[in-house]
Amino acid sequence: MRSTTKRWRRRTLAVATSTLAAGAFLVAAHPQAGGAAPPAVPEVADQVPQLVEAGVTAGPASVSGGGTSTSADRSVCAPGAHWLRVRFTELSLRGNDSVTLTGSGTGSFTLTSRHWPGKAFHTRAFEGDCVRVSAALTDPASRFAIDAYQAGDRPLAEATTTVAAVGDVCGSSCNQTAPLIKNMNPQALILAGDNAYSSGTLSEYKNNYDPYYGQFKAITYPTPGNHEYNTSGASGYFDYFGARAGERGKGYYSFDVGDWHFVALNSNITRGTGSAQETWLKNDLAASTKPCTAAFFHHPRFSRGSHGDDTSVRPFFQALYDAKADLVVVGHDHNYQRYAPSRPDGTRDDVNGVRELLIGTGGRGYYNFDQSSAAVQEAGNTNTFGVGKLTLSATDYRSDFVPVPGRTFTDTATGKCKKAVPSPAFSVGTSPSSVSVPPGGTASVTVNVGSTGGFTSATALAVSGLPSGVTGTISPSSVTPPANGTATATLTLTASDTASGSASATVTGTSGSTTQTAKVTVSVGAAGGEAFADDFETDKGWRLNAAGADTATAGKWERGDPEQTTSTYSNQIKQRGDTTSGANCLVTGRLAGSEYGVNDLDGGASSMASPTFTVPAGGKLSFSYTFAHGDNATSADYLRIRVLDGTTPTTVFEKTGSATEVAGVWQNATADLSSFAGRSVRLLVEAADASTASLWESAVDDIRVTA
Repeated sequence: MRSTTKRWRRRTLAVATSTLAAGAFLVAAHPQAGGAAPPAVPEVADQVPQLVEAGVTAGPASVSGGGTSTSADRSVCAPGAHWLRVRFTELSLRGNDSVTLTGSGTGSFTLTSRHWPGKAFHTRAFEGDCVRVSAALTDPASRFAIDAYQAGDRPLAEATTTVAAVGDVCGSSCNQTAPLIKNMNPQALILAGDNAYSSGTLSEYKNNYDPYYGQFKAITYPTPGNHEYNTSGASGYFDYFGARAGERGKGYYSFDVGDWHFVALNSNITRGTGSAQETWLKNDLAASTKPCTAAFFHHPRFSRGSHGDDTSVRPFFQALYDAKADLVVVGHDHNYQRYAPSRPDGTRDDVNGVRELLIGTGGRGYYNFDQSSAAVQEAGNTNTFGVGKLTLSATDYRSDFVPVPGRTFTDTATGKCKKAVPSPAFSVGTSPSSVSVPPGGTASVTVNVGSTGGFTSATALAVSGLPSGVTGTISPSSVTPPANGTATATLTLTASDTASGSASATVTGTSGSTTQTAKVTVSVGAAGGEAFADDFETDKGWRLNAAGADTATAGKWERGDPEQTTSTYSNQIKQRGDTTSGANCLVTGRLAGSEYGVNDLDGGASSMASPTFTVPAGGKLSFSYTFAHGDNATSADYLRIRVLDGTTPTTVFEKTGSATEVAGVWQNATADLSSFAGRSVRLLVEAADASTASLWESAVDDIRVTA
C-alpha cells in the first residue's frame, strides 16, 4: 500500500590512516576513484544477523589491533552521517583488555571479553558522523578487527524499524491476518508458535500456512509451539523453515533489528534453571551490545486465558529481567493481552520490569479470560483476530494491536529501553529547512534546540554562510532547553534590495566544548525556488491545536503512516492505507477503524499549524489531499486549509460534507497565495466533524509553496 521510494545516497568512507606495527592497530580507508560508491560489504560466516533501518547505507572499513596497544585513537567516519554503527569480524579480548567506541556526537560503549566471542556482529549506533576506536590491550593474545560500518542519514531518534508479531496462526482465519502484515511492510515478522495447525506437519505448513504467510518467509523469524511438537521432534517446523528456525532440535537463536536484540526461545524443550537453553540465553544476553532487547516464545509467563500463568518459563523471564530486557512476545492463549512491566513473580516494576505482550490472535479460534494472573493485565480482548505492530527506535518502542477489518478493538503502549539512557546532549534543528526571502524583505526560521539525557545548559546560537546581501540575527542568541525538552529561537533573515543567490546556511549551537549544527537553504527572490515544502517524512515543526481552540475528542491530526479503513456499511475505503510519497502524511488519526465510524474524526474540529515561512512573489500553494465521509455528514463537516497572516485566517481551500457517501481518493489541488507575497505566514490545516456526529476521514501530503 505504501510507497517505498528511497531518498538515500551511498557514502564513501573517510578514516585516518596509520602503519601497522607490533602492538599497534591499523585504521585504513578504501579510497574510490572519482568519488565512486564504495564496494559492497562482504558477507562473513558466523555472524549475528543485522537487519537495518530503512535507507541505511553501508561501507567498508579496516580497523585492527593485537598485542599491547598504547597508540593514538583512530576513527571511522562517514562525513555528514547522523549516526554510525561498526561491524567487528573479530573480538578476542583476554583478561581486562577492552575496546571503547565513542560517537563524535553522543554515546560511548566499552567492549570486553564477554561480547560475542567467536562471532561477527554490529555494535549499537553512535550519534555523529565518526566513531572513535580506543584500544586498551595488555595481553599479547588479544585481537580485534572492524571491517565495515553502517551510516544513517536521519537523526537516530527518527531511525525506526517495524516488526510484526503474532502467534497461533493458521488456523482457519489466517487469511484475515496476513493482509495486515503486508500493509505494515515490516523489516521482520516474529512468530510466537503454533503456526500451522493442528500438528505442525510439513503438509500442514505447505497447505495451511504457506498460502497466506509464505509470502513473508524471507523476513520471518519463527518459534515453535506445542502443536508443532505433535509431530515428532517438530520435524515439519524445522523442515519448512530450515536454517531460519535455528539448530534442529534446539530452535533457539538470536538476531538484531536496528538497535534491538531479538532472542527466539523454544518453550517446548528443557528450559529450567541451569539447562543448556537457559545457559545459552544468559550468555547471549551478556554478549549483546544493543541498548534494547526483546524475546519471543510460545508459552506465556503470565496469562488470564484458559492456559493461565506458566511457571515453567520463569527461568527465561528471570534471565531477561536480570539483563534489563524490555519486551516479551508470546502466544498459546488465543486472545490478546498486554501486561504491565513485571518482575518474574508478577510484581509490577515500572523501572526494571519486562513487559509481556500475548498475541495469540493469528487466526485460531478464541479463548476467554477465565484464569487469574500474578501480573497486572493492562489491556485485553477475547474476540478479535489481529497482529502486533512494533515500531522500534534506538531508545524506545511503540506497540500497536492492529485488528482485522470488521473489528473495533485496538491497543497501544509505549516504553523506553532500559539500557538506552543517553548522555546529556543537545541537538539543533531548523524549521522550515528552506526559505525564500524577497529583495528588500525579511523571512523567519524557527531554530529548535532539543535536550536528551537531561541536558539543561545554555546554548549559544549563530548563523553563517548566508547569500550575498542577506544578514541574519537570532533572538534570543542563547537558549537553555528544559531537561529532555525543546527551546526555540527565531532566525530573522533580512535581504538588501540588491541581494541575490542561494546558499546552504549553517546554524551552529555551542555549549561548552560541544557544537551541533543544522542547515537551512536560503534563497533570494522569486528564482529562489520553494519557500516551504513538507512531505511529512520528518517532523518540520507543525503544531497541533496551536491556538488552543480545538474541540475534537478523537481522530485528531497527526503525522504518521496511515492504516486503511474500509466502511462495513458501504464497503468503501474511507481512510487510505497509502500516501502520495514516502511512508507518512498528515492524517486525522492514523490507526485503522475496523467498522463504520470507528477511529475517525469525532467531537468537533482539529487543526495543525505549519512553521512560519515567507511567501514569495506570485506564491502558489500545491498539495495532495483525500477526504471521505458517510451519508450522515453535513455541510458543517469540512477539510480546510487557511493562511494565518499574524492572527488573521484566510481560507484558500475547503471541502465540505454532504448526505452522499464519499470514498477516500488522493487528489491534487493548488491555491493562489500571491496576495500574501513578502508576508511571514503559517498554513493552518483543519478538519471538523461538526454539528451532529458523523463519519469523517482526512489526509494531506506533499505541501509545497513556490514562486
